[in-house]
Amino acid sequence: MRFRIDKVFFVVVLLALLSCSSKDNSANYRNNRSPLITKPYIELPLGNIKARGWLLMMLEAQRTGATGHLDELYPQVMNHRNGWLGGDGDQWERGPYWIDGLLPLAYILEDTALINLTKPWVEWMISSQREDGYFGPSKDYDNNEPGLQRDNAEDWWPKMVALKILQQYYSATGDDRVIDLMTNYFKYQYNNLEKKPLDNWTFWARYRGGDNLMMVYWLYNITGEKYLLFLAQMIHEQTENFTDDFLERERLSQKGSIHCVNLAQGFKEPVIYYQQSKDHRYLDAVKVGLKDLRNFNGYPNGMYGGDEALHGNNPVQGIELCSVVEFMYSLENMLQITGDNQFAEHLERIAFNALPAQVTDDFMNRQYFQQVNQVKVSKHIRNFDINHNGLDNCFGLLNGYPCCTSNMHQGWPKFTQNLWYATADKGLAKVVYAPSKVRALVGDSVEVSLVEDTYYPFENSVNISIESMEKSTRFPLTLRIPEWSSECFKVKLNGELLEDVIKDANNNITIDRQWHKGDKLELNFAARVSISRWYENSATVERGPLVYALKMDEKWKLVENKEHQVWQGKEYWTVDSDSPWNYGLIEVPDDELEEHYEVIESFNENVYPWNTENAPIRIKTKAKRLPFWKVYNDMTGPLPYSIMWGPEVSEKKEEITLIPYGCTALRITEFPLLGEHKVK
Repeated sequence: MRFRIDKVFFVVVLLALLSCSSKDNSANYRNNRSPLITKPYIELPLGNIKARGWLLMMLEAQRTGATGHLDELYPQVMNHRNGWLGGDGDQWERGPYWIDGLLPLAYILEDTALINLTKPWVEWMISSQREDGYFGPSKDYDNNEPGLQRDNAEDWWPKMVALKILQQYYSATGDDRVIDLMTNYFKYQYNNLEKKPLDNWTFWARYRGGDNLMMVYWLYNITGEKYLLFLAQMIHEQTENFTDDFLERERLSQKGSIHCVNLAQGFKEPVIYYQQSKDHRYLDAVKVGLKDLRNFNGYPNGMYGGDEALHGNNPVQGIELCSVVEFMYSLENMLQITGDNQFAEHLERIAFNALPAQVTDDFMNRQYFQQVNQVKVSKHIRNFDINHNGLDNCFGLLNGYPCCTSNMHQGWPKFTQNLWYATADKGLAKVVYAPSKVRALVGDSVEVSLVEDTYYPFENSVNISIESMEKSTRFPLTLRIPEWSSECFKVKLNGELLEDVIKDANNNITIDRQWHKGDKLELNFAARVSISRWYENSATVERGPLVYALKMDEKWKLVENKEHQVWQGKEYWTVDSDSPWNYGLIEVPDDELEEHYEVIESFNENVYPWNTENAPIRIKTKAKRLPFWKVYNDMTGPLPYSIMWGPEVSEKKEEITLIPYGCTALRITEFPLLGEHKVK
């Protein structure tokens, strides 16, 4: 597609540029320049937000696990031979993928060793820039490893990942060499995109152009150079038209219509471009897309069937780990731009359910594909779009494609980075919850430190206290009331109940006052058991931000991979169980759910929570076995329709235990629902 600019657009942009300033003086942090929209939420410098509690445990596991040691665990790619270190190895996405998660982890933890591990990559990226502005590997290499050769090293796609790395590095360090590199590289893009469009070498860049577009706007907000808005228009026009895809409502209803990771990354592009276009059609498209994604392909854990192509919502289809972390990143960016809490709700659902379930506690092994109903983790050819010797469902370092091995590291660090935002009115916003601490400027540039003390998502209270501040100052603090608690919540300030709190249409409350050191704010939410409906009208138990699944005894076994291919690992883990799983839940009226689902909390904030042994919450209920529902192809057989007339169901009611989805490796999440009057 050739670059087109109409005269009206040119005049509007030119006039706006004449009046834009380098920084919005009404805020403490850089917001969008005119003519871009003003963002409601502004990302804080990398390192200003720290994880605490269980979230810090996740980051520590990454430090000691694969994130901190991938160069040792995956040396055939992550060593000095990598093309992104000037070597003759992988010049594509895998090296940058790793650093894209390692670098924010390193600066959040202030870990000198990890920072030093990122430096050779950053330094080589910066020093690799040519006179014409191009940077990165510029040659093709054959390192005798299938899957790593590319037709041309000048593929736009891996540069998009590298740009994200450099942007984060600048956020943490303020190194102006990043600005110089991006300025020159985007000039190179501006001069070459017509003859070498985004999909000139691979289609990945066409679908993932939103990542490129984000970095163009980021640089524009710093330098204000006019050509960047024209470049942004070019990139948008060459990127897959997700806006029409979503609004025409055909793409997401068709199995196999799009690659699952391309969808996860591309979802944000209409919202990214909305900053420049200001046309609400782009926001409407994403909201329509999310609804259709849920209806045609969605799962209770916030993800969708894609193994690797879009594959419907049967709970035995796969969910690729790359799509989990990339969808989280898209939601984080859409939240910043729009302030729409729909994206915060969806982000929490994925982070607290899908992500912890797909990676082992020590962050050393992961599944390429997870299943929502998963009663065996085994080497077996399943009904996935892609199969690699049947290992895609097993836990291992390199099962399936190693893209996930390289890319999984960004999930928790970037989630941490999005726990707090600055706001355009010199305040702070807290719209995603997890134990944390933040340092930021508020009011008239007064530095303040706030601590978020909580065991959320397991408990329903969040305590925020002002640990330190240079002086007492007035600023607004915006807080999201979760949708599941929107009708019942309490807010206390310094122990006193606030009676006049007003919740806006976006489920936010804002407390604008003179704040003092030692002030304490307590939020109490009301989490109640609810039932959501999914594939074949099945039932899933939810409570607060957590989805619940059947607790099964898990037998883990380490297996030598004697038939491994060059890029796959030499061992993997299977998980089996003797526990019965073919249960149907008994239908009860909504107003009686609390009577039939007993919630048992056993909090221990000193232990890792995301496994069957340490699950902080259990829900006990009664269920009946369905003898005809059996294992098929190492998976659950076809999910019985809810509610079936006259199936053979056990007369005996059995007590079953449900635990948070993220604590499970084996599970039933979508249950058949049994009407008492319809069973034998």
